[in-house]
Amino acid sequence: MTDAPPPSPDHLDQGPPQAPYAAPFIPPIDTDGAPSEPGHTPPPSPDGVDDGPPPGLWQKMRADPEYAPEHLAIEAVTRIGPKMVIELQKLRAMNPGAPPDALASMVVYRYTNHARLSGAVSGAVGLAGAVLDVGVLAWTQAKMVLLIAVIYGRDPADPERAIELLVLQGVHKYTDTARAALQVARGRQGIETLLPDKRRPLNQMLMSLGLKLAQMAGIKAAKRIFAKLVPGAAIILGSFANAGATKALAKKAMALYSRPQLPAQRPPLQLPSAEPRKP
Repeated sequence: MTDAPPPSPDHLDQGPPQAPYAAPFIPPIDTDGAPSEPGHTPPPSPDGVDDGPPPGLWQKMRADPEYAPEHLAIEAVTRIGPKMVIELQKLRAMNPGAPPDALASMVVYRYTNHARLSGAVSGAVGLAGAVLDVGVLAWTQAKMVLLIAVIYGRDPADPERAIELLVLQGVHKYTDTARAALQVARGRQGIETLLPDKRRPLNQMLMSLGLKLAQMAGIKAAKRIFAKLVPGAAIILGSFANAGATKALAKKAMALYSRPQLPAQRPPLQLPSAEPRKP
């Protein structure tokens, strides 16, 4: 059972129905860095833009799991930010005259349902499947936040969006600490972090990476990772946990970006009741 669409003007077009889902093959972890399980593929994104973290990002996060959220935020703003401008143009073309609040509500509805579907159909057994699930969820949530930002007039490719992502998603409580962590992550993207002798045992690395990504995605990490190892439990937990975390994040993003912005001035990030999540 899914939530009903948010109230919107009569002319608000939800767009054409999505094509039947045909999931692409995801290579094993040793091929491109992305963890995978046999038969485990995430559903396509509602916007058709970068369904999941690109291979290069998975490699960075595997090599440096402690700073996985920072690497993901940097990559999302750099890679997806410019594309969200085009997505906004498409939304406006389908819904001429729709106000920002209505467009943002449509985006939230789409991504929340996508997160619920992702949690329901993934249901993979195994640690690699759990890591893939929370990684795709965190990436999808980042796209949603960037699209909400551009709807309210923010530049989705501005480096400040990466800072805001980390605070909105509860990775850091303050913008100063988020900014510092991003600087550290950028400095750790050198070749030394990718050397084989720097890598931990596979299961240890996957658990660390999974916990960090689950924290970023707003999932109760320990319960999430454990449930992904139990057949059937992951489907129920994934569906509701993914949607709930995505909806909560969307609410905070709309509260932030709907505030008036002074010309040529970046307002300080102040979130309504934003507390850092504990892994």
